Amino acid sequence: MDNRIDTCQAECVHTEVVDKVNAKMEADETLFQLAELFKALGDSTRVRILHALSFSELCVCDLASILNMSSSAVSHQLRVLRGQKIVKYRKDGKNAIYSLDDSHVATLLEQGLRHVNE
Repeated sequence: MDNRIDTCQAECVHTEVVDKVNAKMEADETLFQLAELFKALGDSTRVRILHALSFSELCVCDLASILNMSSSAVSHQLRVLRGQKIVKYRKDGKNAIYSLDDSHVATLLEQGLRHVNE
């Protein structure tokens, strides 16, 4: 049985197609940043945080309660998400109130949920 059925059986390059695709490819740095974004989204705790924030802005204590985690553990995950501009916060007295950074983040979450639920 040939285990190579999912690979090309003959070496060939479709130059015209390759050239078209190369002309449309994003810069390596942009793709690196995209990979970092997906890496930040690749943790179930961070996805749970985003899911909660998709319903309402929440302070760290609220998130800790919802996720049944310590505030310090939630804060650590929020730092990662802030670093990738996935969430933002505002101060309200002594509290930091978090929300999704913009509609793109909500769209990513919605599309991901649609993908896994279909």
